[in-house]
Amino acid sequence: MGVKGLSERSVRFLLGAGTVVGFFLVWEFLLTYVFVFNPFFITKPSLMAEATGDLILSGELWKDLYVSGRPFVFGFAAAVVFGIPLGVVMGWRRRVAFTLDPFLTAMYASPLVALAPLLIVMFGVGVKGKAILIFLLAVFPFIFNAFAGVRSVDTLLINVVKSLGGKERDLYFKVILPSTLPYIVAGARIAIGRGIVGIIVGEFYAASEGIGHALIWYGDMYQLAQMFVCILVLMIIAVIFTQGLRRAELAIAPWRTQETR
Repeated sequence: MGVKGLSERSVRFLLGAGTVVGFFLVWEFLLTYVFVFNPFFITKPSLMAEATGDLILSGELWKDLYVSGRPFVFGFAAAVVFGIPLGVVMGWRRRVAFTLDPFLTAMYASPLVALAPLLIVMFGVGVKGKAILIFLLAVFPFIFNAFAGVRSVDTLLINVVKSLGGKERDLYFKVILPSTLPYIVAGARIAIGRGIVGIIVGEFYAASEGIGHALIWYGDMYQLAQMFVCILVLMIIAVIFTQGLRRAELAIAPWRTQETR
């Protein structure tokens, strides 16, 4: 239990929520009573709240989230399915790492968002083109974090399993994957942000719907309240996914995660 009978989880929530609420209150106060408010350059939380209600009631927000959510789910799921096994194999098999590491490092360091116009031309502005872009942006954190996690596995644990007659399958599922899980979760947090960037960039080019298209359209129309709502919604989605990953890590491997105070 924390201070005054509150659990540590409650204290964490209250501190985080208080910071967010305080930030918006200061924002509203400064633009209302301190600085000259110009709606063509900035907006206020009160106007954002009004715009949020309008977008929700009209159904535009839900439609845009659905359109953008489909390629994100497909691309991110493909990144998980492809990236984690490849990273684990690279970490466990040196020759595979020697073969693939230079190429994958060069790909990861390159500005992959620059490929968006090419992907749109090749695969169109629908689900496939955006999903491929999201996959390319999200897969590398899974690969390299899984690779680093395998390389950090305690060799003593591996030797113990081998001495007890464990097979390679036992090494993967009883030693390597549990030890690598925190690295994979950390990679997933990075991949979520990169995947959201992929949605926005993919819908900047020739898209006629989706949250990224709405973001750029409201900006062009100087409807800054609606534009900031789109940005805020993407931030909230990223926080929800990140917190979900943290809870999943606590549930799957509680011995690997310690709560910080």
